[in-house]
Amino acid sequence: MQQRYVGNSGFRVSSLSLGTMSWAQETDEQDAAELLHEFVAAGGTVVDTAASYAQGRAEAMLGSMLGDVVARSEIVISTKAGVSSSDSRRSVNASRGAMLSALDASLARLGTDYIDIWFAHEWDPNVPLDETLSALELAQRSGRARYVGISNYNGWQTAKAAAVAGFTLVANQSEYSLVHRKAEEELIPAVEDAGLGLMAWAPLGRGVLSGKYRGQIPADSRAAQSRLAGYVEPYLESRPSRVVEAVAMAARGLGRTPMDVSLSWLLSRPGVATAIVGPRNAVQLKEVLDAQLTALPAEIARALEDVSAA
Repeated sequence: MQQRYVGNSGFRVSSLSLGTMSWAQETDEQDAAELLHEFVAAGGTVVDTAASYAQGRAEAMLGSMLGDVVARSEIVISTKAGVSSSDSRRSVNASRGAMLSALDASLARLGTDYIDIWFAHEWDPNVPLDETLSALELAQRSGRARYVGISNYNGWQTAKAAAVAGFTLVANQSEYSLVHRKAEEELIPAVEDAGLGLMAWAPLGRGVLSGKYRGQIPADSRAAQSRLAGYVEPYLESRPSRVVEAVAMAARGLGRTPMDVSLSWLLSRPGVATAIVGPRNAVQLKEVLDAQLTALPAEIARALEDVSAA
């Protein structure tokens, strides 16, 4: 798997990152161990998690595998702090105290002395930006985080954070795909201007760009589950469906899969360092790893961009 630099930094990541949002929920420990082993065997390095995923159980599951399934030195751990959820309620607290307490808890769950890249999970309008950034700076200065970044910040928020930080932010982690191109309006220009790299989550449009939702909702899919149905539903509407059909047509013409076409398009976009995929089992991971991930013909890329334009 290709290794790429993140923005203008020396931080290197695999072109695909393994997301763990489903771990300790839809994905049990046995399946997660298989996913991790196969991902690393294919050359993947980045495993992305967060303190809020399954109330910390996803981090704990990953930590339990270090040394047994993979060596700590084989993977790049990406995790996030500042968001918590309980009883279906989600709250944001990116204060210095909350961030640093969350970092210590993440390190304990992961069973490691350092995080490779640590993110402020979301902009907190109730906390001064300087305070949130001071937590990132201390984490990096103390060696608890090798690199730091921001997540789900929009364009102006990214530009402001990069401008006022007295240290180096290397990445923004945000949603980007053929069915969600809002990042192109302001975020990607801001990321590139600041020398950051984009770590794109939901690169398959929350699953719809795999083509599996064409005319149906599979019983074992996220859209069929009460916990995640709302996460997928916005991309089952008419405009995203037209994009999915265009991707499927391009895939047929190229002799590739819709998943391959979608990921290949994304990885060729300016500023993108890695695509965070979230397979829930080994079968889904194999489909991802079988993708060519090579640049699309220019005319195909332009056609997809035309049909997916907002």
